[in-house]
Amino acid sequence: MLAIAQDTKAQNDDLDRGATSVAAGAERFCALTRELKPVAEMIRFVVGPSGEAVPDVKRKLPGRGIWVTATRDAVAEAVKRNVFPRGFKRDLKVSRALPAELEQLLAKSALDALAMAGKAGNVVAGFAKVEAALGGDGVRALIHASDGAEDGKRKLNAALQRNNQSQNREIALIEVFPGADLDLALNRPNVVHAAVLAGPASETFLARVARLTRYRSGKSPDSMTAVAPAEGARECNALDASAPDVNAPANGAQGNRTE
Repeated sequence: MLAIAQDTKAQNDDLDRGATSVAAGAERFCALTRELKPVAEMIRFVVGPSGEAVPDVKRKLPGRGIWVTATRDAVAEAVKRNVFPRGFKRDLKVSRALPAELEQLLAKSALDALAMAGKAGNVVAGFAKVEAALGGDGVRALIHASDGAEDGKRKLNAALQRNNQSQNREIALIEVFPGADLDLALNRPNVVHAAVLAGPASETFLARVARLTRYRSGKSPDSMTAVAPAEGARECNALDASAPDVNAPANGAQGNRTE
Protein backbone atom coordinates (compact mmCIF):
# COMPACT_ATOMS: atom_id res chain seq x y z
CA MET A 1 0.00 0.00 0.00
CA LEU A 2 2.81 2.40 0.84
CA ALA A 3 4.47 1.77 -2.53
CA ILE A 4 1.16 2.45 -4.30
CA ALA A 5 0.68 5.69 -2.36
CA GLN A 6 4.19 6.86 -3.19
CA ASP A 7 3.72 6.08 -6.88
CA THR A 8 0.40 7.95 -6.93
CA LYS A 9 2.06 10.97 -5.31
CA ALA A 10 4.82 10.93 -7.94
CA GLN A 11 2.25 10.88 -10.72
CA ASN A 12 0.37 13.82 -9.20
CA ASP A 13 3.58 15.79 -8.74
CA ASP A 14 4.35 16.09 -12.46
CA LEU A 15 2.66 19.50 -12.64
CA ASP A 16 3.77 22.13 -10.15
CA ARG A 17 1.53 24.96 -8.92
CA GLY A 18 3.49 27.63 -10.77
CA ALA A 19 6.97 29.13 -10.73
CA THR A 20 6.33 31.02 -7.49
CA SER A 21 5.66 27.73 -5.69
CA VAL A 22 9.24 26.54 -6.20
CA ALA A 23 11.53 27.60 -3.38
CA ALA A 24 15.32 27.49 -3.51
CA GLY A 25 16.52 24.05 -2.46
CA ALA A 26 13.19 22.43 -3.33
CA GLU A 27 12.97 19.03 -4.99
CA ARG A 28 10.76 17.84 -7.82
CA PHE A 29 10.08 14.58 -9.60
CA CYS A 30 11.65 14.24 -13.05
CA ALA A 31 8.83 13.56 -15.50
CA LEU A 32 11.13 11.22 -17.43
CA THR A 33 12.97 9.17 -14.80
CA ARG A 34 10.51 9.55 -11.87
CA GLU A 35 13.48 10.40 -9.63
CA LEU A 36 13.21 13.07 -6.95
CA LYS A 37 15.95 15.66 -7.52
CA PRO A 38 16.89 19.20 -6.44
CA VAL A 39 15.46 21.83 -8.79
CA ALA A 40 19.02 23.06 -9.36
CA GLU A 41 19.61 19.85 -11.34
CA MET A 42 16.47 20.16 -13.42
CA ILE A 43 14.81 22.28 -16.10
CA ARG A 44 11.25 23.51 -15.79
CA PHE A 45 8.96 23.47 -18.85
CA VAL A 46 5.65 25.25 -19.37
CA VAL A 47 3.11 25.40 -22.18
CA GLY A 48 3.64 28.38 -24.47
CA PRO A 49 0.96 30.61 -26.05
CA SER A 50 0.92 28.47 -29.21
CA GLY A 51 0.60 25.19 -27.34
CA GLU A 52 4.30 24.29 -27.46
CA ALA A 53 6.66 23.03 -24.76
CA VAL A 54 8.79 25.98 -23.62
CA PRO A 55 11.88 25.75 -21.37
CA ASP A 56 11.62 28.03 -18.35
CA VAL A 57 15.35 28.59 -17.85
CA LYS A 58 14.91 31.30 -15.20
CA ARG A 59 11.94 29.57 -13.50
CA LYS A 60 9.77 32.66 -13.85
CA LEU A 61 7.30 31.84 -16.64
CA PRO A 62 3.62 31.74 -15.67
CA GLY A 63 1.52 28.61 -15.64
CA ARG A 64 1.95 25.16 -14.22
CA GLY A 65 5.09 23.33 -15.23
CA ILE A 66 6.79 19.96 -15.34
CA TRP A 67 10.41 19.20 -14.58
CA VAL A 68 13.01 17.16 -16.47
CA THR A 69 16.59 16.32 -15.48
CA ALA A 70 18.81 19.09 -16.86
CA THR A 71 20.92 17.10 -19.31
CA ARG A 72 20.77 17.08 -23.08
CA ASP A 73 20.33 13.30 -23.14
CA ALA A 74 17.42 13.45 -20.70
CA VAL A 75 15.62 16.18 -22.64
CA ALA A 76 16.15 14.30 -25.93
CA GLU A 77 14.77 11.12 -24.36
CA ALA A 78 11.79 13.04 -22.96
CA VAL A 79 11.01 14.30 -26.47
CA LYS A 80 11.37 10.79 -27.89
CA ARG A 81 9.09 9.22 -25.27
CA ASN A 82 6.36 11.89 -25.52
CA VAL A 83 6.89 12.84 -21.87
CA PHE A 84 5.66 16.41 -22.37
CA PRO A 85 2.14 15.64 -23.68
CA ARG A 86 1.71 13.04 -20.94
CA GLY A 87 3.01 15.34 -18.23
CA PHE A 88 0.75 18.22 -19.23
CA LYS A 89 -2.12 15.84 -20.02
CA ARG A 90 -2.88 17.53 -23.34
CA ASP A 91 -1.84 17.65 -26.97
CA LEU A 92 1.39 19.59 -27.25
CA LYS A 93 3.79 20.77 -29.92
CA VAL A 94 7.26 19.48 -29.09
CA SER A 95 10.12 20.33 -31.43
CA ARG A 96 12.68 17.61 -32.02
CA ALA A 97 15.23 20.44 -31.93
CA LEU A 98 14.24 21.20 -28.32
CA PRO A 99 17.50 19.79 -26.81
CA ALA A 100 19.64 22.01 -29.06
CA GLU A 101 17.38 25.03 -28.55
CA LEU A 102 17.60 24.60 -24.78
CA GLU A 103 21.40 24.40 -24.98
CA GLN A 104 21.45 27.74 -26.79
CA LEU A 105 19.18 29.27 -24.13
CA LEU A 106 21.47 28.04 -21.34
CA ALA A 107 24.52 29.45 -23.14
CA LYS A 108 22.74 32.81 -23.61
CA SER A 109 21.75 32.83 -19.94
CA ALA A 110 25.39 32.35 -18.92
CA LEU A 111 26.56 35.07 -21.30
CA ASP A 112 23.90 37.46 -19.96
CA ALA A 113 25.30 36.84 -16.46
CA LEU A 114 28.83 37.49 -17.75
CA ALA A 115 27.62 40.79 -19.18
CA MET A 116 26.20 41.75 -15.78
CA ALA A 117 29.48 40.80 -14.09
CA GLY A 118 31.32 42.96 -16.61
CA LYS A 119 29.07 45.95 -15.93
CA ALA A 120 29.68 45.45 -12.20
CA GLY A 121 33.43 45.75 -12.80
CA ASN A 122 34.08 42.09 -12.01
CA VAL A 123 35.66 41.16 -15.36
CA VAL A 124 38.98 42.19 -16.86
CA ALA A 125 39.91 41.35 -20.44
CA GLY A 126 43.09 41.44 -22.47
CA PHE A 127 46.18 39.27 -22.08
CA ALA A 128 48.23 41.72 -19.99
CA LYS A 129 45.37 42.63 -17.64
CA VAL A 130 44.38 39.01 -17.15
CA GLU A 131 47.98 38.01 -16.46
CA ALA A 132 48.25 40.80 -13.86
CA ALA A 133 44.94 39.79 -12.24
CA LEU A 134 46.12 36.20 -11.92
CA GLY A 135 48.98 37.45 -9.77
CA GLY A 136 46.59 38.79 -7.14
CA ASP A 137 43.70 37.58 -5.03
CA GLY A 138 40.04 37.41 -5.90
CA VAL A 139 40.10 35.72 -9.32
CA ARG A 140 37.19 33.25 -9.58
CA ALA A 141 37.61 32.12 -13.17
CA LEU A 142 39.89 32.28 -16.18
CA ILE A 143 38.07 32.45 -19.52
CA HIS A 144 39.57 31.59 -22.90
CA ALA A 145 37.69 32.05 -26.17
CA SER A 146 37.04 28.58 -27.57
CA ASP A 147 38.49 29.75 -30.90
CA GLY A 148 41.45 31.52 -29.32
CA ALA A 149 45.03 30.74 -30.26
CA GLU A 150 46.58 27.97 -28.19
CA ASP A 151 49.78 29.90 -27.51
CA GLY A 152 48.03 32.57 -25.45
CA LYS A 153 46.05 29.96 -23.54
CA ARG A 154 49.21 28.04 -22.64
CA LYS A 155 50.97 31.17 -21.39
CA LEU A 156 48.10 32.23 -19.14
CA ASN A 157 47.58 28.70 -17.88
CA ALA A 158 51.27 28.62 -16.97
CA ALA A 159 50.94 31.99 -15.22
CA LEU A 160 47.97 30.65 -13.27
CA GLN A 161 49.98 27.64 -12.20
CA ARG A 162 52.97 29.75 -11.13
CA ASN A 163 50.88 32.22 -9.19
CA ASN A 164 48.86 29.56 -7.39
CA GLN A 165 51.61 27.19 -6.32
CA SER A 166 51.51 28.54 -2.78
CA GLN A 167 47.77 29.26 -2.61
CA ASN A 168 44.77 27.00 -2.23
CA ARG A 169 42.16 28.60 -4.48
CA GLU A 170 39.22 27.28 -6.45
CA ILE A 171 39.51 28.83 -9.90
CA ALA A 172 37.33 27.68 -12.78
CA LEU A 173 38.85 27.35 -16.25
CA ILE A 174 36.15 28.15 -18.82
CA GLU A 175 36.52 27.58 -22.53
CA VAL A 176 32.99 27.11 -23.85
CA PHE A 177 32.24 30.41 -25.61
CA PRO A 178 33.60 31.60 -28.98
CA GLY A 179 35.25 34.99 -29.08
CA ALA A 180 32.34 36.62 -30.92
CA ASP A 181 30.01 35.78 -28.03
CA LEU A 182 32.49 37.14 -25.49
CA ASP A 183 32.80 40.33 -27.55
CA LEU A 184 29.05 40.90 -27.32
CA ALA A 185 28.81 40.02 -23.64
CA LEU A 186 31.66 42.30 -22.59
CA ASN A 187 30.90 45.01 -25.17
CA ARG A 188 34.43 45.17 -26.52
CA PRO A 189 36.14 43.81 -29.64
CA ASN A 190 38.43 40.80 -29.95
CA VAL A 191 38.06 39.23 -26.50
CA VAL A 192 40.34 36.21 -26.28
CA HIS A 193 41.10 36.02 -22.55
CA ALA A 194 39.24 37.33 -19.49
CA ALA A 195 39.46 36.98 -15.73
CA VAL A 196 36.31 36.91 -13.61
CA LEU A 197 36.78 38.56 -10.22
CA ALA A 198 34.86 37.83 -7.02
CA GLY A 199 31.40 39.35 -6.71
CA PRO A 200 27.71 38.38 -6.60
CA ALA A 201 27.29 38.73 -10.37
CA SER A 202 30.33 36.52 -10.91
CA GLU A 203 28.82 33.78 -8.74
CA THR A 204 25.67 33.89 -10.87
CA PHE A 205 27.79 33.53 -14.00
CA LEU A 206 29.72 30.57 -12.59
CA ALA A 207 26.49 28.85 -11.53
CA ARG A 208 25.08 29.23 -15.03
CA VAL A 209 28.24 27.96 -16.67
CA ALA A 210 28.10 24.95 -14.34
CA ARG A 211 24.50 24.34 -15.43
CA LEU A 212 25.49 24.57 -19.10
CA THR A 213 28.38 22.17 -18.50
CA ARG A 214 26.13 19.70 -16.68
CA TYR A 215 23.58 19.90 -19.50
CA ARG A 216 26.16 19.11 -22.16
CA SER A 217 28.14 16.45 -20.34
CA GLY A 218 25.51 14.87 -18.14
CA LYS A 219 27.85 15.22 -15.16
CA SER A 220 28.06 17.62 -12.27
CA PRO A 221 31.01 20.03 -12.73
CA ASP A 222 32.15 19.10 -9.22
CA SER A 223 32.73 15.53 -10.41
CA MET A 224 34.77 16.57 -13.46
CA THR A 225 38.29 16.84 -12.16
CA ALA A 226 41.22 17.28 -14.53
CA VAL A 227 44.83 18.41 -14.48
CA ALA A 228 43.98 22.08 -14.27
CA PRO A 229 46.42 25.02 -14.32
CA ALA A 230 46.40 25.14 -10.51
CA GLU A 231 46.06 22.39 -7.97
CA GLY A 232 42.42 22.23 -6.95
CA ALA A 233 41.23 24.19 -9.96
CA ARG A 234 38.33 22.75 -11.89
CA GLU A 235 37.66 22.83 -15.59
CA CYS A 236 34.24 23.83 -16.91
CA ASN A 237 34.98 23.03 -20.55
CA ALA A 238 34.38 19.28 -20.51
CA LEU A 239 31.80 18.29 -23.13
CA ASP A 240 30.06 15.05 -23.96
CA ALA A 241 32.01 13.74 -26.93
CA SER A 242 28.79 12.35 -28.41
CA ALA A 243 27.03 15.72 -28.33
CA PRO A 244 27.69 18.40 -30.95
CA ASP A 245 29.51 21.47 -29.69
CA VAL A 246 27.49 24.46 -30.84
CA ASN A 247 30.45 26.73 -30.06
CA ALA A 248 33.05 24.86 -32.09
CA PRO A 249 34.80 26.77 -34.92
CA ALA A 250 32.99 26.30 -38.21
CA ASN A 251 34.18 24.03 -40.99
CA GLY A 252 36.80 22.39 -38.82
CA ALA A 253 38.80 25.60 -38.45
CA GLN A 254 41.38 25.62 -35.68
CA GLY A 255 41.30 28.22 -32.94
CA ASN A 256 43.38 31.18 -34.10
CA ARG A 257 41.90 34.33 -32.54
CA THR A 258 44.70 36.43 -31.07
CA GLU A 259 44.98 39.81 -29.40
